[in-house]
Amino acid sequence: MSIDRPDLDQRRLQRRTRLLEVGVDLLGAADTRGVNVRAVCRAAGLTERYFYESFADRDVYVREVYTEVGDRARAAVVAAVSRATDPAEIAELAVRAFVALVLDHPEAGRVLLVAPLREPALGGRGLELAPNFVALVEDRLEVLDDPDERALRALGLVGALTSLFIGYLDGTVTVTRERFVRHCLDLLRRATYV
Repeated sequence: MSIDRPDLDQRRLQRRTRLLEVGVDLLGAADTRGVNVRAVCRAAGLTERYFYESFADRDVYVREVYTEVGDRARAAVVAAVSRATDPAEIAELAVRAFVALVLDHPEAGRVLLVAPLREPALGGRGLELAPNFVALVEDRLEVLDDPDERALRALGLVGALTSLFIGYLDGTVTVTRERFVRHCLDLLRRATYV
């Protein structure tokens, strides 16, 4: 009896997806003690054989988890603003989409914003994704004629927003969700002043 190749590939993809889901939970845990292959496999209910079927090693795995969350965040923001044309509406939709991702799924928020600061395998990985978000913000600063000023403001905004979100995730920022959104929007609005 031969195994149908599509079934085998589908099961492999399901195992990989499960491992990535577990990785978000473990890497994004508030009290992370580090991610190791044994803990990942135990949480996923899979053997190490299946881990190594999808990932060369633990560091590759951690980077894949991070990339998965980064892709999800970028897609959420892009989808949220795709039909909007008014700059104020675009800003609000983008902020609300990111807030939903980070605050409704704090593990994903910690993977995206905190893990690059504490996980050696990600060393600088947050800096790789940052240009994508900086570019999204910079596009919205078209009222500024000077491209250097646009770039500086966009980078500063992403840094400020990142710090705010980390503060919200770690409990340093304790305002209501709506007040948090309004503050983020106010920062974006102020950045467009010429």
